[in-house]
Amino acid sequence: MDTSPTALFDSYEQDFLQFIQSIGERLQGTDKDGQGAEQRRTTLRRVEMELDEADEMVSQMEIEIQGIPQSVRAQYTTRLRNAKSELSKHKKLATDVRSQLTRSELLSSSSPQPYASDDPYGQGDRSRLLAGTSILEEGSKRLQESQRIALETEDQGAEILMNLRGQREQIENSRNTLQRADLAIDRASGTLKKMIRRMYQQRVVTAAIIIVLVLLIGIIVWEKFN
Repeated sequence: MDTSPTALFDSYEQDFLQFIQSIGERLQGTDKDGQGAEQRRTTLRRVEMELDEADEMVSQMEIEIQGIPQSVRAQYTTRLRNAKSELSKHKKLATDVRSQLTRSELLSSSSPQPYASDDPYGQGDRSRLLAGTSILEEGSKRLQESQRIALETEDQGAEILMNLRGQREQIENSRNTLQRADLAIDRASGTLKKMIRRMYQQRVVTAAIIIVLVLLIGIIVWEKFN
């Protein structure tokens, strides 16, 4: 199995696309009239679980992109950006579907009652419906804002990881340079030791020659006087 960063990135991206396709099909299924409220809620719960899985795939892609060589990282960065965009779009679609479902349930829960006035809805039911709708819309806005902040945080995290990756490469280059310098120093030290050993050998040879010459001169002088 290929465990290179590019192969792992492709694998996570393939899983992500499968989740996105499944999520899109499920969200389209909630628009059908044949589905009841309970079935729609079940579908939405499944969509939320798959959105979490897709989010995890995007996180894994962000991790693997740090190990991809700089020469080809740009195209993978574009693919990661597209994946984030798709994830954000489907999260918003899921939020909209849940809002519509909640609004439909609120409307269906207020059964009409006979009133003496011309208003077909009771004042209390109308107030509760408006309050519920307002709370729902505000919750949707907060959720969208949270998603925006999460995406910004992910971008910042990815940038920090890229910076750390660059710093690690610099440290590794410096370490390689130091290793090469150590090897050069070792070779130079070995060369110096050899030169010193040869110098001592030459000194010994020179001293031996001098001693032999002195002995010869002494023998010659002794024989001359005798």
